[in-house]
Order: sequence, then C-alpha cells, then structure tokens
Amino acid sequence: MIKKVLLCTTLLCFGSPSFGEEQYNNSYYTSSDSVEGLLKSRTKKASYEAWKNNLQKEYNLHLAGDYHLVYFGADNNLGVDNSVGGVARIFGEWELVAPQTRNKGSLVFKVENRHKFTDVAPFDFGSELGYAGLLQSTYTDQGNRLTVLYYKQNYLDGRATTYSGFLDSTEYLDIYLLISPWNAFGNLVFATGSATIAGMPDGGLGAMGAFWLNDTTYIVGSIVDANANPTKPWKGFDTFFRDFETLKTFEIGFTTAKEQLFFDNFHLTFWQIDARKDAGTSQGYGVSFSLTHTINKEWFTFLRGGYSQDGGALLSESLSGGFGHFGFSPQDIYGVGLNWGKPNEELYGNNIQEQYTSELFYRYQANKQIQLTPSVQLIANPALNPHKDFLSIFGLRLEASF
Repeated sequence: MIKKVLLCTTLLCFGSPSFGEEQYNNSYYTSSDSVEGLLKSRTKKASYEAWKNNLQKEYNLHLAGDYHLVYFGADNNLGVDNSVGGVARIFGEWELVAPQTRNKGSLVFKVENRHKFTDVAPFDFGSELGYAGLLQSTYTDQGNRLTVLYYKQNYLDGRATTYSGFLDSTEYLDIYLLISPWNAFGNLVFATGSATIAGMPDGGLGAMGAFWLNDTTYIVGSIVDANANPTKPWKGFDTFFRDFETLKTFEIGFTTAKEQLFFDNFHLTFWQIDARKDAGTSQGYGVSFSLTHTINKEWFTFLRGGYSQDGGALLSESLSGGFGHFGFSPQDIYGVGLNWGKPNEELYGNNIQEQYTSELFYRYQANKQIQLTPSVQLIANPALNPHKDFLSIFGLRLEASF
C-alpha cells in the first residue's frame, strides 16, 4: 500500500501504471514533470472530467493544465528581499499509433507562460542574495514558451522508448522520487545532476532512447541542442543543424525489480556538452550518481551527487542527502535535504568558497485541486555574499490543477 500512495502523492509514474494491479507498461521511468506523469496525476484531481474523458475516449487525447505560484522572502543585505513568480501550463498526449497499448506512439506537448510579479523573478533570487545556485529552477520571467513537443514511440512490448522533437532533459535525466521543483524540493542541488550538469535544456531539439536490458537494469541516452531557446523554438533547427553544439547524456541504472524502481535504485549519469559560442562557455563533461532506498516501507532516503569539469555547470562538485516521509495524512509528504557544493570556478572565478545548503518542505494537499508547500532554505557561506555567513529563505508554493 505504501508504494501506491508514494507513487500517487509524489506524482511520479512508470509509464501508465494501474495502481490496483501494479502493472508497469512503459519502457523506463519518467519524472513527475513529464507530460505522462502530469496527466496521470490529474486523472482524479481535475474538474470538468466529463469533457476531458470524452476527449480521451473519442480522440485518444489526454489534456490537463495547472497554475503555480511561488513566494520567497529572505533576510538580505544586498537589496531585494522578496520575490514572487507564477507559471501557467497546458499539457497533453495525443495517442496516434496503437493507442492504449504498450507499443503506442504519441504526440506529447507542454506550453507554458512563466512570469514574475516582483522586480526579480524567483529564478534569479538566489544570485540577488549572493548564492551561487538556484533556489528555484523553473519560475523565470520568460513569458510564453514551448517546453516540449515530441513524438514518443514505444517498442518491444514497452521495453524500449524513443523521443524525437523538442525535449526537456529533466523529464528523463537523473531522476528520483523527490526531484520535481514544482511539488518537492525547490533548490537545484536536490534536482537533476545535483547542480553539476551543464545546460540541461528544455524546448531543445533532439532525441532520446531508453531500453530495459532486463527486469532490473535499464539504459537511457540522449542528444539535445545545448543552445535551446524555448521562447523561440523554431530557431532550434538553425542552432542544432548549423552550430551542432549539443548536450550528450548516457545513464545506466539498477533496481531490485521494476515495481521497486523509485524505492530502491542506483544509477550513474555521464554527460558531455560542447563549447557554446553564444553563451561563452567551454566544452565540459561530468558524472552524477543517485542512490535511493526505502526503509520500513515509509521512509524514502537518498544520497546523490556529481562532478563536472567546465561546461558552464553551476557547481563543479556536489553531494546531497536526505529523506522524505508522509505527513499528517497519506496525501501529504515532507522532505529534508542537506547539500555540500563547490561552485564552478570557470563560472564564478577563483578562490570562491564552498557552500552548504539545506531545505525543508511540507507539501499539503488542501483538496483535489489545491496543493500548498511551505519551505525553508538555510544556506551557510553564500559564495557571492562576503558580508553574510548565513542566509535563511522562507518559501511558499501553490499549485492549482485542472
């Protein structure tokens, strides 16, 4: 039972599982931020269900959306001490080939509007405080953007999957149960690559392939345009085919069984990124690891980290650990994470001090549509603020799904 609740409450999915039967029908796991994961989580939450169910029944079109709002407040002596931003998203999956089978082919899309309500967007708030990193990696002020638009095809009875089109690398790269900045940890050090993977484009033209070697071992590989601009996605054809400055990734992972994928997992992620002329960054490479384990079927623990050499990554070395646990009801969850990080000297300069970051969040499911997540981030030795030894940041996130 605990596995079913964790999967539902953290909005993660392995293909299109039927939780009653615990069947896993896709070729590899995807994050809560993949369109498939989001659609699965909205199945029992959304209003106007009859209309959406008719779209699914008549046209094999799955459609949903949500709105997110975040507030940050901090004790800051450098100027700005608060930040507010919002994101509106519409996403869907249109099953075109062999719908509702394990070898289905689908058109997947997600469009967004990211905006700020204060002078500084939450994405940039960390640097305003003197923090070398991202307190929140998704709440920018980019406006309208195309996050993903790709064709997904399953093969071999669901053992293999390919994506081709405009991809979001965080949907499939180095994921684990509490990776989503929308409904779990906000800080990038507890997300993809522990802040050591350079680029991590979304809305980037490219391709991804994943394959189960057997019931316990899987591999995932991708190549994506490193100069992706989701606000002008059509330029991706120029930057990908003309410049061909790309992020290449390869991941190998192990689990005790497919149904234990999120609860007991170890994987290694290798990456290389080309020098980017327009961004002014050199070529780089690195490796990340992730080890997760569930204790007594209720405590989810993780140890994650990474190393990078140049390429524009925020951190050159990073190590994170922590846990997640249920709150006062099965729909709630809280998490605690600790991180040590060494900022990238190529990006921030020489002799920059190491940072220590912690985050605590509590995700409260108010009703079927509304989710509230207060959080606290504590940062020791902010690398870009020599006048502060310690920063404390209070956050509050709201999600309204439909």
